[in-house]
Amino acid sequence: MAATDQESAEVAPRRPLLEVRGLSKHFPVARAGFRRGPAEVLKAVDDVSFELAPGESLGLVGESGCGKTTTARCILRAIDPTAGEVRFRMPDGRVLDLVQLDARELKPVRQHAQMVFQDPYSSLNPRMTVRDLVGEPLVIHGRARGAELDDRVADVLQRVGLRPEHRDRYPHAFSGGQRQRIGIARALILRPALLVCDEATSALDVSVQAQVLDLLKDLQRDFGLTYLFVAHNLEVVRGFCDRVAVMRRGRVVEVARTAEIFAAPQHPYTRILLSAVPSPDPDVPMNFEVADELARLDAESPR
Repeated sequence: MAATDQESAEVAPRRPLLEVRGLSKHFPVARAGFRRGPAEVLKAVDDVSFELAPGESLGLVGESGCGKTTTARCILRAIDPTAGEVRFRMPDGRVLDLVQLDARELKPVRQHAQMVFQDPYSSLNPRMTVRDLVGEPLVIHGRARGAELDDRVADVLQRVGLRPEHRDRYPHAFSGGQRQRIGIARALILRPALLVCDEATSALDVSVQAQVLDLLKDLQRDFGLTYLFVAHNLEVVRGFCDRVAVMRRGRVVEVARTAEIFAAPQHPYTRILLSAVPSPDPDVPMNFEVADELARLDAESPR
């Protein structure tokens, strides 16, 4: 190949693994009391759009209740969106709009897009052994049984830093960090292309949190994983993600490279959000006017 061809190949944009276009999720809210009339609508997710390239980590951040988790669940069709497109590129090159697929058509797609949940305690069935928990996706999709399943469970447990000989134990025998590693192993065993991490480290101690983040980075390097990383801890996102999408009241207000978001945020809400993060430097004053600033922002740009 000529040098010019090599250069053009290097700068050619990668086709996105995931394209979200105009994604919305509205919930009807019943009127209180005896008043009759049409139910109000809560726009939990409202016209959200972004792209995610193969091998990239995109952080989805914002205050509690802004729609981060609902967005993640709509993307994976854990809940059905009200409108929009979720275009996912399959390993064979086909691009499928997950919003248009029924349950039968979604099943083969789920092998390639998995989720790691926030709570390592409630997300694992306490009546199942680690072998059954981690191996269940292989059984559901008919990928392995018997000795082959045992071998694959043992391999993925070792990958996430757990001892394979503990696979006959139940979740209660493990710490919170170990349980989250079990959840990661369960999501990883099908070798997905996309991993959606919904506050995957927020329930963990700081030291354990760092270990799990390092593990996720190592797995991304080894398996070429793409992450949609839902979080409210901006410092975690700063060290983990390539780009950041900031959500406010169901909408994405800013998307940029992580360094750009933290160095020169463009949207007023992003600046307010960053100003609320405590600094380890005692000489840096904290912003105690966040509530007033948010109220002024809402008044200037009513929904």
